[in-house]
Amino acid sequence: MTQPPTPVNQQQQQQLVWQIGHALATPLPPGWQQMRVEYRAAGRHVEIDLLVTGQDGLPRPVPPNPEAAQLLGNLRVGMYQPGRGTWLSAILVYGSATVLSTDFLPDVEPPWRQAPPPIGFQDELRFFPRAEQNIPQWLRQRAGLDPAPVAEPLVATPPAEVPEGLRSPRVYDGLDEAGRPVVNREQLSPAERDRVLEYLDGAPVVLASRTYDADAFDPDREPLVPLNFRTDGRWYWPGAVAYYLREHDVAPDPELLTHIRALRFTVPEVGDPERELAVAAITGQPST
Repeated sequence: MTQPPTPVNQQQQQQLVWQIGHALATPLPPGWQQMRVEYRAAGRHVEIDLLVTGQDGLPRPVPPNPEAAQLLGNLRVGMYQPGRGTWLSAILVYGSATVLSTDFLPDVEPPWRQAPPPIGFQDELRFFPRAEQNIPQWLRQRAGLDPAPVAEPLVATPPAEVPEGLRSPRVYDGLDEAGRPVVNREQLSPAERDRVLEYLDGAPVVLASRTYDADAFDPDREPLVPLNFRTDGRWYWPGAVAYYLREHDVAPDPELLTHIRALRFTVPEVGDPERELAVAAITGQPST
């Protein structure tokens, strides 16, 4: 890359996402139900995985065509932000007639099939320059850079706010006129459902109550919805997310689900600072 990346606006991003879906779907036989493409890149190193779910409900790997690969590369270049960089991995999920979800991860190390050599990460920072504070520690190490300088401690405690990147999912998508919850989400296969539940239940609890909440989908049931919160350091979620998946097959918020898939259903190590930030976000109190 010899010229600075040319940014694309939100409308152009959406258009590229649709073009990618069209390019991926064109060579497929009719009747497919869902496509999930994962694109990972660092510098010139690129990996693409495409899973296509057929009428039997089973996802199968399919080689992506070169046009789709080129469009994904164009999207990555176009989403570069000066000083911030661009995403290193993206997961796009398509239904037969719609885009189900998109997730772009600029700071999390992708789950490489084969890790790029140091020159790949050096090229990444050369092609898509980042300010020092926007280079994650793992990327510094991969590129052979010196550790980031330790910031001076702040004298005053800043007001509580949700840390950048720490997110919370929607438990469901809305309410109908009668006040009942509404969901419009993909159905998980039994095998993936179990892996997602293992992830949701495997993250550490940061807040909990001994009482239980009512089931929004079945109010006549005995209240058994856990009143707790868990975090994996990037997301925090209430116990209702796992409960409704287990009891009513309600998949998690599509963006949280994409995040879980990107981590290969493996909960990362969550330290005390991450737990404190989650508690601060949940309670609105400053972290210590």
